[in-house]
Amino acid sequence: MRLTNYSDYALRSLIYLATKPDPYLLANISDIANSYNISKSHLTKIIHQLGQLGYIDSVRGKNGGIRLARAPKDINLGVLIKQIEPDFALVECFATDLSITPKPDSDNSVANIDSDHEENSAKDVSLTLVDEVAQTARVGCVISPVCQLKQVLFEALTAFIAVLERYTLADIISNEAELAELLFDK
Repeated sequence: MRLTNYSDYALRSLIYLATKPDPYLLANISDIANSYNISKSHLTKIIHQLGQLGYIDSVRGKNGGIRLARAPKDINLGVLIKQIEPDFALVECFATDLSITPKPDSDNSVANIDSDHEENSAKDVSLTLVDEVAQTARVGCVISPVCQLKQVLFEALTAFIAVLERYTLADIISNEAELAELLFDK
């Protein structure tokens, strides 16, 4: 499993916002992009989505900017990744369906750690294996309808997500002083 740069930059942005010396002061996208030496235009799309998902507050205007909308302890890494990662297909015939649904009672799901945030307590992001029989002709693998590998890969993916769900943003910024030194003391 490899996360996209999109997910990487989203996590980095949240780390930046969580380790700012004054969490109430607004940051801007240019500051984050410059700190990590990444594209400002690419980061703009990411920050926009993080705002839509309720992770970031943005203030418009001349003195505007962005800041975390939730406490770091309320930002679950597994939930975040399931919301922003566009593709969990580990091989060409492997498909997953990520949707915001009530937590299923099935063995083919990864349970989300409930957050105190009202949106996450009312909804859950589940991960389910999609039946590939209808897609066999499109992907071209002749054994896809009976392949046992998909279930093994799905189990590995759910374990990956389950580990991420055990951690919050607060867990990964426990060395906040060291992070701040690298991000802000340039």
